[in-house]
Parts: sequence; C-alpha cells; structure tokens
Amino acid sequence: MPFLTQPPDPNPRAPRLKLPPGSVDCHIHLFGPSARYSFHPNTKYTTADALPETYFALQDVVGLSRAVLVSGGGYGTDMTHLVDTLTRFGNRLRGIALVDPDVTDARLDELHRLGVRGIRFSTAGHGGALPRLNAMTAARAHARGWHVQFYPHGPELPDFADQLLALPNTIVLDHFASVDRVDGPAFATLLRMLDTGRVWVKLSGPMRCTLEEPPYPSITPIARALVAHAPERLVWGTDWPHVNMNDRTMPNDGDLVDLIAEWIPDEAMRRRILVENPKVLYGFE
Repeated sequence: MPFLTQPPDPNPRAPRLKLPPGSVDCHIHLFGPSARYSFHPNTKYTTADALPETYFALQDVVGLSRAVLVSGGGYGTDMTHLVDTLTRFGNRLRGIALVDPDVTDARLDELHRLGVRGIRFSTAGHGGALPRLNAMTAARAHARGWHVQFYPHGPELPDFADQLLALPNTIVLDHFASVDRVDGPAFATLLRMLDTGRVWVKLSGPMRCTLEEPPYPSITPIARALVAHAPERLVWGTDWPHVNMNDRTMPNDGDLVDLIAEWIPDEAMRRRILVENPKVLYGFE
C-alpha cells in the first residue's frame, strides 16, 4: 500500500522577507477532495487533501500572488484534477501537465486554453506513475509553445542532458536539477546546459537535493552560483505541500520564503526571479 505522506505545516509564519508585489510560486501541487479524485494505483504515496483554498491562504501569509500548479504525481497522467482546478482558478494559476503519449490533440488544446504551459517528465529513479522522457510527446507540446519540465533523480542530469538538448522545447529543470554540490559533474553539466540559452532552473525543493535539516545550508552556495550565472532563466517555488517528507522535518513555508534572502541577496534580482521571469516562462499577464 502507498504510504500516507506527512502533511505540510498548517501554521505558516509570516516571513521576515517582504516579497515584491506579484511574486509567483512556480512549483506547487494540489490534491483532493479525496472523495472526488482517486490516486493512481501505482502511486508511491497518498496524501490528505491539499486544497486550493488552503494554499491561497498560505500565499496571503507569505506574500505571494500567483502559482504554477504541477499536476501531482499521485494522480499519474489523469488530468481530471488539473483541468477542474484550472477551470476554477485560472485567473491565478498556470499548469504543468503529466500526459500519456497517446493523449489526444483535443485534450492538449483544452489544457492550453486552461493555462497549461508545459509537460513534466521524470526519470525511473523517482518511481510512481510519472511519464518518462518522450521526444514525440515533447514535439507535440512544442507545437503549442510548451516547455519540457524535467526532474532527474540524484546525479542523473549528465545522463539525460544531450537527450534534453536535442528536443526543440525550452527545458525547465526541477528542484535545482537535483544537484547537491557545486564541485561535481552534475553541476558542470547544468552550467553547460544553461549556457545554451534554452534551459531554465527552478530554485525550489531544497529538501529534494539534501537530507539536511532546514535551512538546508549546502543548497545556498548552489543557489548563489546559479543566480550569478544565469539569473534571467531562474524561477522559484515552494514545492507545497512537500510530499514524501515522512521521517523528516517538515519545513515551515515562511522559513522557505526567508531562504530567498540568503539565495538572492540583491533586491532587484529577487524581483526579476520572482516576478519578471515567471511572466516570460508561463505567460502570466
């Protein structure tokens, strides 16, 4: 049976850092109500409801305005929850879809109308019911102007870099591309990919790159190096509700926001990464 993942901290604190108006959380998941949406039989986790209203209340506390909803891996490639949520809240959300290779053009067009702007692939190391890299699916997404969001597992980025760069799409790498240090081959590959001008990185999910306790100090030099190297192609996200954190400390989202001040000390650069870059990547008004 899939395990029930630990819920997020229900009491987010107001961060010390005041975010610039219009800041976007570029990586969240939502789940439920469970009576309406079933988890995929091959999911590696289940979760209690993580509803839009709960997340929007969190945004109000920490100073965020909009978000990018990445369809939860727990649902596999069933897009019902994503479609329903974007239908209700498309004014403040964009979407990233997990799609089957045989998805119809009509379904892709519907997703585009609702605000989907990318498709997500993961590697086998992540398990679950997640789509694997597929060039034909990526080409169909590219025809609609969508990017490919890719989540490597551990140090796998060098194994997939050439396949990703052979795609016509813009490439967005999840959660620091799973890089855990600046002096390894994965980080060198990441810089090479950034230098093509077609690759973006999400400064999100530091807990996905290290087993350290918050505030994940080993991630700060990685974040600062990326900000120094290619700030025009970085975005930031909370990864709320932080699934798969059983037996670990659940971070408070106010604390995660305060990490931005450590990672991006310059105020003008913070505005670029939190406000301006998401407009370019996701087409926010």
